[in-house]
Amino acid sequence: MSLGRPWWQEARASLQRLLSAQEGVIRDDQRLKEQVIIPLDQVTMQLPAQVGDYTDFYASKEHATNVGRMFRPGGQALNPNWVHQPIAYHGRASSVVISGTDVRRPLGQILPHKEAEHPIMAPSRALDFELEMAAFVGKGNALGESISVEDAWGQHVFGLVLMNDWSARDIQKWEYQPLGPFNGKNWATQISPWIVTTDALEPFLTEAPLQSPPVLPYMQEETGRSMPDINLQVDVIPEGVAQASCVSKSNLKYMYWTFSQMIAHHTLGGCNLRPGDLLGTGTVSGPEPHQCGSLLELTHGGTKPLSLDQGSMSGQLGYLRDGDEVVLRGFCAKEGLPRIGFGECRGKVLPPRRQ
Repeated sequence: MSLGRPWWQEARASLQRLLSAQEGVIRDDQRLKEQVIIPLDQVTMQLPAQVGDYTDFYASKEHATNVGRMFRPGGQALNPNWVHQPIAYHGRASSVVISGTDVRRPLGQILPHKEAEHPIMAPSRALDFELEMAAFVGKGNALGESISVEDAWGQHVFGLVLMNDWSARDIQKWEYQPLGPFNGKNWATQISPWIVTTDALEPFLTEAPLQSPPVLPYMQEETGRSMPDINLQVDVIPEGVAQASCVSKSNLKYMYWTFSQMIAHHTLGGCNLRPGDLLGTGTVSGPEPHQCGSLLELTHGGTKPLSLDQGSMSGQLGYLRDGDEVVLRGFCAKEGLPRIGFGECRGKVLPPRRQ
């Protein structure tokens, strides 16, 4: 990852050649095939890189607007700075876990009811998922230098993964002013194990949304603004139920801020990104109600529970319950091209530890 795009392209081309029907190096050699191709159910997936630093952005205008309307009813949905820069916070790299890892409901300070003036320490009562995608940094930059918006995607993004940035909304609500997320977010961030490289995503790039007002010159993309067209879905599987319920469908193409702009802004002051650093998009929400990427939005803060279709059973979902399993999926599809999948990002909620 640290060597740069020419090396990424060479490795990808070599793998494609070895696996191709034309050359048949692996396909037609049964002994070799048995040595190098391992069934998925016989392997244990690991993090694809050692995550040194993790930054989570707030790049969806629809998500930011939805949340702003809930938190500031009757006021301005977007803060004035939102349309001028990609808003972000530095997350906790040590709690980035791989798909299939169970996550435990966190303890924290919460207000027990609306009229309460003092907090209590208790398990979160408002556990949420966040449908996100994240970029792995390949080649980084030196401390004190910056990465240009034109070089960011092609030279510094190695590829993308699915991300569920698990959130405890009640803990976050009590703590986030004035410095933002802390214990409401730092207990688990989950990613899919397979990185889909930028070269694989090139045919699926599509025009990014129009930005108004114009951004400052260092984030203006002269060769065109684009994001990959990636279909995303969130399923919830309640404990004891075999059938999953789809609760959200969205697409990465709705992001207001591109990865190139996120990186240009991240490094503007000389912050050094390193190979394996993880950059999350923030919740991916679209313009339609069913395209919201969090239960916070889908249930209006838990006050309007979702109806789950579970075959012969039915249920209501406000926030996540112990035993609920969340599965994120994503894929690129375009006529005339092979479909590219991102696998899944799967995690189950465990009960809190004893207080």
